[in-house]
Amino acid sequence: MTPPAMNVGAKVALAVAAAAVCVAGAIGVLVHRITATDQLATARSGLDRELVSAAYDHAAGRSSPATIDPPGLPGPVARAVRHDVRVTYLQNGGTHPVLWAATRVSGRKVLAVSRSYAPEQRSLAALDRTLLTTGAAATVLVSLTGLLLGVRMGRRATAAARTAERIAEGDLDARVRPQGRDEIARLAASVNAMADALSARLEAERRVTADIAHELRTPVAGLSTAVGLLPPSRAAELVTGGVQKLRGLVEDVLEVAWMDARIAVVDTEQREVSAMARRAVAGLDEVRVRVTADAVVATDPRRVERILANLAVNALRHGGPPVEVEVDGPVVRVRDHGPGFPPDLLAVLHTSGPQRFRTGSSTSGTGLGHLTIATGQARLLGTHLAFRNHPEGGAVAELRLPTDDCSPA
Repeated sequence: MTPPAMNVGAKVALAVAAAAVCVAGAIGVLVHRITATDQLATARSGLDRELVSAAYDHAAGRSSPATIDPPGLPGPVARAVRHDVRVTYLQNGGTHPVLWAATRVSGRKVLAVSRSYAPEQRSLAALDRTLLTTGAAATVLVSLTGLLLGVRMGRRATAAARTAERIAEGDLDARVRPQGRDEIARLAASVNAMADALSARLEAERRVTADIAHELRTPVAGLSTAVGLLPPSRAAELVTGGVQKLRGLVEDVLEVAWMDARIAVVDTEQREVSAMARRAVAGLDEVRVRVTADAVVATDPRRVERILANLAVNALRHGGPPVEVEVDGPVVRVRDHGPGFPPDLLAVLHTSGPQRFRTGSSTSGTGLGHLTIATGQARLLGTHLAFRNHPEGGAVAELRLPTDDCSPA
């Protein structure tokens, strides 16, 4: 299982927190070392001056705090003094460190002074606690600032990504509000520019499609009239079938253009679902209607019948007979007994929906696509149209119509 990706805000917050910890730690270590070095140098200098004064007092026969050959003299100090070196030495003894200063007098005798180094260590420990507290507070403050900055950046980036997703799903009116002048603001502006260009291009395509279809209606109508005047023959039947198919295609193009332009009008009436289903598939061979439960719904019957007819025709052409239209109250299911929807097409149906000029077959088509018209009509009516494959084989399209409190007639 792939772990969830970390968003930009969390990454920025973690980066700022890590940088704050590193900077605070480096400053703390540096201040500790400098302070410790300065403290030891000051203590050694003071004890060395005390040793020099004691040596003068010893030479003059006066009493002094220094002692001759003290029993606790560290070995390194004794060895260094024998070489005529005046030394200071810090003897770390756990909680009782001692600072020594010694020099040689009167032959091989050693004059030494010492004092506890615990006050300096306590002062250094207090400094460490202060540095730790200050560093932790600064790290928390900087981390919170980084978190706020990261959250703000993440929200802006997420808003741009969601807007791009909405545009990809067909909402060409979605826009991002650019904020600031950084890279994210530039990304937001680019998304808006892309949406504007895409909207303009699609609008031009819709206009051209609608104009072409509108211009074709008159000559196609003339062809239909002229075909009716032909004497009965096999050639006349072929020409009539071709003209009817061409007329249906032109009407489909106009329907899609009107739905894209959002100028289609919905005429709502109370109708039985079973009656609409039967009218939709009337004249289609190998299509049977089965009514499990009927219902009366308020909808546009012409558009519902168009949806069901397109689903049935698509099932016959790209699925396999027989095709079953099951009416279960406000739900109508159209199932064929073919190989089912291809995985790639089913993925498209579950995400962005059918595309124009794509058929429902497993191979690329050049037709308008019955699923496109059915989905557009369903979206226009505010109904839910879902696609899936049946466990026992075949493709299933399920239309769920809005219901009210009416009962079947």
